[in-house]
Amino acid sequence: MKTNENKFLFVDLSNSKIWIEEPDPVFCRTFLGGRGWALPYLLRNLKPKTDPLSPENILAVTTSVISGARGPAMPRVIVCSKSPLTGAFGESEAGGFWAPGLKKAGFGAIFIMGKAPGPVYIWIKDGSVEIKEAGHLWGLETGETQDIIRKELKESRARVLQIGPAGENGVLYANIVNELAHFNGRNGLGAVMGSKNLKAVVVRGTGEVTTSDPEKVKEINTWTAKEGIEKPLGEILRRHGTIPLVRTFQEVGALPTRNWTRGVFSRGEEISAENLHKTIYIEPKGCFSCPIRCKRRAKVENEKFKVDPRFGGPEYETIGALGSILEVSDPYILAKANELCNRYALDTISLGMTIGWVMEAVERGHISKEECDGLDITFGNGEVLIPLIEKVVKRQGIGEKIARGSKRFAQELGLEGEDFLLEVKGQEVPMHDPRIKTGVGLQYALSDYGADHIVAPHDTVFATKDSPGIKEGSMLGVFEPVDPLSLGPEKVRLFYYMDLYWSLVDMLGFCTFGFVPRGPIPVEMMVDLVKAITGWPVSLWELFKAAERTIHLARIFNLREGFTPDDDRLPKRFFQNFNNGPLEGKGGIDEEKFQQAIHLRYKMMGWDPETGKPLPERLYELGLGEFAEKN
Repeated sequence: MKTNENKFLFVDLSNSKIWIEEPDPVFCRTFLGGRGWALPYLLRNLKPKTDPLSPENILAVTTSVISGARGPAMPRVIVCSKSPLTGAFGESEAGGFWAPGLKKAGFGAIFIMGKAPGPVYIWIKDGSVEIKEAGHLWGLETGETQDIIRKELKESRARVLQIGPAGENGVLYANIVNELAHFNGRNGLGAVMGSKNLKAVVVRGTGEVTTSDPEKVKEINTWTAKEGIEKPLGEILRRHGTIPLVRTFQEVGALPTRNWTRGVFSRGEEISAENLHKTIYIEPKGCFSCPIRCKRRAKVENEKFKVDPRFGGPEYETIGALGSILEVSDPYILAKANELCNRYALDTISLGMTIGWVMEAVERGHISKEECDGLDITFGNGEVLIPLIEKVVKRQGIGEKIARGSKRFAQELGLEGEDFLLEVKGQEVPMHDPRIKTGVGLQYALSDYGADHIVAPHDTVFATKDSPGIKEGSMLGVFEPVDPLSLGPEKVRLFYYMDLYWSLVDMLGFCTFGFVPRGPIPVEMMVDLVKAITGWPVSLWELFKAAERTIHLARIFNLREGFTPDDDRLPKRFFQNFNNGPLEGKGGIDEEKFQQAIHLRYKMMGWDPETGKPLPERLYELGLGEFAEKN
């Protein structure tokens, strides 16, 4: 079977109804995939103020017009819904093998609504679709679930996109996972699946995804495998993944430590790439048709812990959130905590940041030791991580409060206005300090789906003439270096362009680690891949316009949910100076300049500078007149 169809599958779990629609080819080209396909449907069919965990919420599981072809660094499945963690538009991408499997089975996207009477999973094989009973899988960890499903279907190569007990129990930052180690993290979209009694979506596609110019696709793949991985960024990712960032930030003085009260971790060497490779890491692992192979795998076999490499290994964000943020440095504890989070499908960033908030609240006397269920929840105590994870997933005792995230816990105690709460729109901040790269601060504040560090490439890749963003990103229209600490018009312009660029990367299912400036593949090759696979004579301008449409639509989604410019903000701690290390007494972001940058970005986007609302003329220019009239 040969296919490159973008058929949309609809599943209403409340009444077991299944149907298929073929979208207009103009729609597919106008919106390309990912959130481009999800947002118009959500805006048309999801009522404002819908409870994210109600049957009325809609879960969109999407690929793109190029997914499934054997190009490099393009494996991602994009899941969108209304987020239970933030109440805003929710979006998350994951690598692995699931998205190509869906495309090979004949579908480009699945829209799931309603709630099944009992646990189920959806089984898709080469165009056929079934809803199967999953009561025997409910409560199982992800590894057990995948093994049982493959065995009962007699399909060893079935691709299983699933939730774990965290999603079943409604933890507000539960993840979705495929192949046990590729996560649609953040935003709590696993809890949305759990609220629908949907344990998994399983695909097996034996078809071949056709391309318009297979020789060109092969040429780009060959270049990436032979030359791309030899470039510095490709080589570093292949050898070390993201872990070298620990040493980089430690030396600069901006490693998130002790709930962001410090920038240097006294035991940072123990969580460095060098030590982790000596103690817990084994061989790397990759995604569908990608030679970079940047994923880490961990294996531990000692008297205290056993860690199964099937569940991957901790990357930088996890090492920071469960390590330096909590002042935990034991590699074996971190490997085990990561494995448990992956078995249960639990977001490590929100988990670690919420625990870090609790630790500081305990230290300040806002939470008593009795309220901690007898656990010693204090900085530096790594032994508490494992029992805490179990309590969070089961929503027992203090774990019930941690399972709802730091913002809700702080609101319950009347502490939302304190400086030690680090979240935006309800989502905890990732492990990159905006005091050393202000564009990251703009990402945190302006992201549709709460604080996120992959909204745009980071400031440092545009810092000098020799930086990869300047040397290899000229097609993006940025020719001169921009100071990482700047908040002037040049920084806002850079963020504006790069937000468009990475929105495009996400929509198409590309991996940000594959393409310039974060990866080795040039922008020209990205455009060539889209041309070669689809046969469309596209330009980068056309692709950017598609990305721009989605930024406006996500803004409209959030505005109708009650979000205002007041939600485009940074946590108070980032306006304060560093307290230790080389940057001690320096670094606090100028709050007034930051607010001016936010307003300038509104104007560049064609949004009202006071309300943040997209102007009708801007929406008409983008072909979004339908939404201009409703906005």
